[in-house]
Amino acid sequence: MSEPTGAARRRGPFKVGDQVQLTDPKGRHHTFTLEAGKNFHTHKGSFPHDELIGAPEGSVVRTTGNVAYLALRPLLPDYVLSMPRGAAVVYPKDAGQILAFGDIFPGARVVEAGVGSGALSTFLLRAIGEQGMLHSYERREDFAEIAQQNVERYFGSPHPAWQLTVGDLQDNLTDTDVDRVVLDMLAPWECLDVVSKALVPGGILCAYVATTTQLSRTVESIREIGCFAEPQPWESMIRNWHVEGLAVRPDHRMIGHTGFLVTARRLADGVEAPARRRRPSKGAYGEDYDGPGGRSGASRD
Repeated sequence: MSEPTGAARRRGPFKVGDQVQLTDPKGRHHTFTLEAGKNFHTHKGSFPHDELIGAPEGSVVRTTGNVAYLALRPLLPDYVLSMPRGAAVVYPKDAGQILAFGDIFPGARVVEAGVGSGALSTFLLRAIGEQGMLHSYERREDFAEIAQQNVERYFGSPHPAWQLTVGDLQDNLTDTDVDRVVLDMLAPWECLDVVSKALVPGGILCAYVATTTQLSRTVESIREIGCFAEPQPWESMIRNWHVEGLAVRPDHRMIGHTGFLVTARRLADGVEAPARRRRPSKGAYGEDYDGPGGRSGASRD
């Protein structure tokens, strides 16, 4: 039985073509691809790639300047943060939330709009496996090209479950019986009609947006279209900690706001979602509100 795509690049001794992440004594990372006969150079000296080829992962190499570097394969979060970019990448903390709360499972049929640099595509492909289907749509051809290169570099070859289309989702979506849809785009509300027709009952829509105005319009548009259960919006933040003996304290820097996530479940055809029992805050749909439905939304209060 053949190994899943990319699995051979994640285990065993280092081989030519593998990516290596070096960590110096100060915790700084250097990532490169192993090539026979090449040398790795830093301002702290150099060492030959051949010294790592055939060595086990977790080896330590020393440069000509006698500086020790720990050699490991980069984890997927390391890879997506260091890979070439056309557009901004989806941060690993958000990709992890999408995989978890989007319930991305092996064999899932997933549609993605807004490929960017291919970070989220790589996470999704690793989650659905070769028996799944990921159909990604990207408006910009230059972004699509960079994303394809990044995804294939990670897996070592084209992924059999991936199809990449250059063009607008709402103009090109032909997929049916889709389990999950992930929208990483400026105006996800523009795609809700075609997405709702593609999703199976119980399927999950997940939108990733950057600003509070996008968040508000996305949530209200999902409510307005009427074929989804109540949307759930949130954001996540990560703060590392310094732990050394009795010195235990939070780091001064953290990964704060990167984007908002919204998930919603597709209802069965012809079914209306139960009315929300929690009353909106006073003034939530007042005269200044100009979201979906216009000022008529004021009646919800």
